[in-house]
Amino acid sequence: MRVAVLDDWQRVARKSADWSALIARKLEISFFSGPLTPEDKAAEALAEYEILLAMRERMAFPESLIARLPNLRMISLTGRRSPVLDLEACTRRGILVCNTGGELSVAATAEIALGLLIAAMRQIAAADASVRAGTFQATLGAGTVLEGKTLGLIGLGRIGTRMARYGAALGMKVLGWSPNLTPERAAAAGAGFRTRQQLLEESDAVSLHLVLSEKTRGLLGAGDLARMKPGAVLVNTARFPLVVETALLAALRAGRIIVALDVFPEEPLPLGHPLLECQNTVFTPHLGYCTKEVYQQFFAESVANILAFLDGKPIRMMNEGALQVGAS
Repeated sequence: MRVAVLDDWQRVARKSADWSALIARKLEISFFSGPLTPEDKAAEALAEYEILLAMRERMAFPESLIARLPNLRMISLTGRRSPVLDLEACTRRGILVCNTGGELSVAATAEIALGLLIAAMRQIAAADASVRAGTFQATLGAGTVLEGKTLGLIGLGRIGTRMARYGAALGMKVLGWSPNLTPERAAAAGAGFRTRQQLLEESDAVSLHLVLSEKTRGLLGAGDLARMKPGAVLVNTARFPLVVETALLAALRAGRIIVALDVFPEEPLPLGHPLLECQNTVFTPHLGYCTKEVYQQFFAESVANILAFLDGKPIRMMNEGALQVGAS
């Protein structure tokens, strides 16, 4: 039986878990470090595999691809959900999908959001480049202190609530809004409740912490970005499509705001993308959950998922109905 470990972009999967139990059962394990696109390439590369270990939503599994993987019996997904995996198509084919926990990814993502905020306000990436270029301070403008400024959080779930604590620790005034947020819940998270429009107008920095859905896709358009203060920072560690891409590019090109991104319209972001032409930006390559601790949980629990599946006692199932299909 063959196992494919997909999208191991940082080449950390081998050392993040003990794979010996799978090897002892004569499973052949292959590690793919690069994206398998387009779909024809993925279908050809994975046609012989019975088990796939997928890294969250890095790779899409639409019904069209699933139909071209005749030997596939199980997918172990790192994290709890993937909007780009067709779970119903897997169930119809009798392909079991199991997932893992990822509790530490909440703290890890909040920490990268805070890091991006500080990096944007204090020009850390540009400052590093200036030291290496020998210009020291000569090419840099003055930074901005966070204490006394206002942090607006769009989304006050587990990650947003952590950001509220971080903002308060820095002496910032914290505001919150989300589609279902109430003043009472905002206060419990340590934030003052505002409408979306008020939050954008009052904040010196805005950080996005919403789940992407049809309700939140394109939530911030040109009119919303125009409400932000000149020179304000927009941090997005959630999902890029929460913001309308054309509107974001227009605001960047006009020099009105600074944007700090850990998520992108395409991942990996290709060379030549218009975002890379904008200097009032700070980027990290979707590192929110990419820590040693999170990877160790992802891959250790993935190994456990596969062993349980092989033993006929699957755990952490997302589509238990696939078992009935496979048994019929």
